[in-house]
Amino acid sequence: MSLPTAKLGSRRQSEIVDWLRERGRVSVEDLAAHFGVTPQTIRRDLNDLSDSQMVVRVHGGAMVASGVVNLAYEARKLIAGPHKKLIGEAAARLVSDHSSVFIAIGTTAEEVARALTGHAGLLVITNNLNVAVELYRHAAIEVFLTGGTVRQADGGIVGSHTESLIGQFRVDLAIIGTSAIDVDGTLLDFDIREVQAARAIIEHARRVVLVSDGSKFARSAPVRVAHLSEIDTFVTDRLPSPAVADLCRAHAVEVIEAGGPLDQEDDS
Repeated sequence: MSLPTAKLGSRRQSEIVDWLRERGRVSVEDLAAHFGVTPQTIRRDLNDLSDSQMVVRVHGGAMVASGVVNLAYEARKLIAGPHKKLIGEAAARLVSDHSSVFIAIGTTAEEVARALTGHAGLLVITNNLNVAVELYRHAAIEVFLTGGTVRQADGGIVGSHTESLIGQFRVDLAIIGTSAIDVDGTLLDFDIREVQAARAIIEHARRVVLVSDGSKFARSAPVRVAHLSEIDTFVTDRLPSPAVADLCRAHAVEVIEAGGPLDQEDDS
């Protein structure tokens, strides 16, 4: 005997959420092909899940809603990948040769590191194991890796020892990311230890650059990192609204929009 349609829909929606937790973001087309249903059926599923605040609808698909636990590292890397690469390249252009720079935890910060390999005479201090692995082979870049506890989930280095070591520096530029940006400009994250390290980085840099794609405005997280007013330059793919642009202007935050592919389908 076949299951009722409502039961099938409920099971499919549960599987959609599981997919999103693994991948971070999925398209209507991919979901329709995977489940063997029409795009209209998937759109109804996503709308139901959005109403229950389990996913966030975006053009062409959905991304997982966040609350108190961050996405898996591999899923975070997949979200807005082309945009993050452009953001990383744009932020790297702000780094002068023969300067010192903090690079914090985060997949977008890692894209900045990848774009720095043509620079010379840099001192890079980082609490991100992935950044150190990316840069240590380059003779023109000296890498200082902070001590502390290495998070197995993503290679981030955190803890009181990390904060203490960060406090020994005063650098020209800091590159930080964030997991979410609230409507009032508050930057938010999940791990209080990571937040404490990020605070130390902000406080020991002459200039602070935030790198974050626009999807962060649709996410939430429980721990306050900082506020946009503490940022000197915000590098993003594009600002999501005139209100955010006004907020940046009000706090004298320089905005650099790196661009990136636009979703073609508007099915919200």
